[in-house]
Amino acid sequence: VQLQESCPGLVLPWQPLSLTCTVSGGPITRDYFWSWIRQPPGKGLEWMGAMSYSGSAYYNPSLSGRISISRDTSKNQFTLHLNSVSPEDTAVYYCAGSLKLSIDSKDPDDYWGQGTQVTVSS
Repeated sequence: VQLQESCPGLVLPWQPLSLTCTVSGGPITRDYFWSWIRQPPGKGLEWMGAMSYSGSAYYNPSLSGRISISRDTSKNQFTLHLNSVSPEDTAVYYCAGSLKLSIDSKDPDDYWGQGTQVTVSS
């Protein structure tokens, strides 16, 4: 299984951020959780949220109200939507597939994208 994040690059403050993860080598409807994780500069990994193989969404409470995750099973993609971004949202964003709901480390049993840099700046 391989995962590839889209590359939004620079995002203006207060704008919405959308990141899409394209999964190949297996359907996102298999028995995995499909997560978004980010790593701000100089900090550790932060699990943001996930969508289960059945389509249920789970979010980190610290992002409640700003985050949603959707999917397109016909394209085998899932998408992160983050509203009202600020410079504090600057990070490398990863998508991942795991049997675990919440991910805070790179387990070799999980599938990870290569990551994409998102910078929030005016």
